[in-house]
This record gives sequence, C-alpha cells and structure tokens, in this order.
Amino acid sequence: MSTLKYRRILLKLSGEALMGDGDYGIDPGIINGLAREIIAVKQAGAEVGELIGGGNIFRGAGLAAGGKDRVTGDHMGMLATVINALAMQDALEKHGVNARVMSAIKINQICEDYIRRRAVRHLEKGRIAIFAAGTGNPFFTTDSAAALRATEINAELLLKATKVDGIYDSDPNKNPAAKRFQRLTYDDVLQRNLQVMDTAAFALCRENDIPLRIYDMGNAGALMRILQGEDIGTLVTR
Repeated sequence: MSTLKYRRILLKLSGEALMGDGDYGIDPGIINGLAREIIAVKQAGAEVGELIGGGNIFRGAGLAAGGKDRVTGDHMGMLATVINALAMQDALEKHGVNARVMSAIKINQICEDYIRRRAVRHLEKGRIAIFAAGTGNPFFTTDSAAALRATEINAELLLKATKVDGIYDSDPNKNPAAKRFQRLTYDDVLQRNLQVMDTAAFALCRENDIPLRIYDMGNAGALMRILQGEDIGTLVTR
C-alpha cells in the first residue's frame, strides 16, 4: 500500500471539464479516466468525497443573465449536478467500487439525502461519497458547496480539478506570459482577486484551515502523486 500524506480528501470536479472536446454533456472517456484515478487513490487507502459542478449541462447564472429568475435557474443547475453525480457513480460501480450519491435536495427515488454523519460513515466504510445539488440553496456556487462539505467531513485536503494546472496571475489562455504560483495563502488570493474559487469558498477554507490544491485533471496520475506529497499545481494554505 502506498504511503499517503492525506487520508481523507474532498475532490471538486469542474462540470465543464467532463465535456472533453464536446460543447456540452459528458465525455465517457473523461469520466471513466477520472473514475480510474479516484479508484487508485481509494485502493491506496484514501477516503474520497467528490463534488461535481453542472456547467457542462446548465448554468443558473447564465439563465439569470438573460433576465430569468435566479432562484429557478440555480435550482435547475442543482439538478444538472445530480446528473453528473449519477454518471460518476455509474462509472465507479462499473469498476466494482461502491459509491453513494448524496443530494442536498430531496430526490429519494434516485439518491440519498445528504446527512453529514451518514456521509462520514460511508467514507469510513470505504465507499466513495459523491455530493450533489450544491448546498441545496440558490446563490451559492458548487465551489462554496465543496468548501462546506470538506469542512463537514473533516477533509485533510480540498482539491479542485480543472483544465488549468494551477493558479496564474492572469488568464494563461489569453496571456502566454502568465505566471503560475506554486504556493499562495488565502489572503494572497483574496487580495489579488484571483478568480479561481469564489470568495465564500476561500473564506470557509481559511476559517477552517483546510488546504486547497488546484491542479489539471488532464494530468494522468496527478491525484495519486498529490496524495503522496508531490507538489503539483498550486497549493493555497492559511
């Protein structure tokens, strides 16, 4: 068994990253590759909680920008995260791993309600807990939900897997000279207004002393190497 630096983690996956090269939806190759990486760290001894965004299917903020009701849009976005969570559960179970989708809104015919003690018990039993529907409240992003769930399950590390290999001082897709930070404090991120996670998520992590690492989910094997202590992406600490 590998020696891991972190035993209980919360992995926040970008919904957009699940699209692969498509314009929307879920790329089976992407989600199966992620499932294999998650299974590898579980088999090495990690307890894994996951939270997936819904931007590959629907964004409530986009509907609100078009003049529609923000609360309705956010509820629709929550349902999109449930779709992604069910897809991830299926991918994991096809590899023989037990996983549970826990929703912050009641959808009892297809998944469990989120209950903190039950979530922790799933982790202790070696199951992968997939948290869906954000916080269950409008106006809160899935970044905030990830920070909240990480706090509630006493995660030792919050990971945000994106299409970018860390935090930069400007958009690396627009500025080839953008500088990537190896390490930052939460105060650095807030003062520099680095748009990687929303302010509420950063504040939760800072107040509860949960380290955050941003890394490229397309970097094969990166999740395992991070849990073994390798310095990949950008680490944000208090």
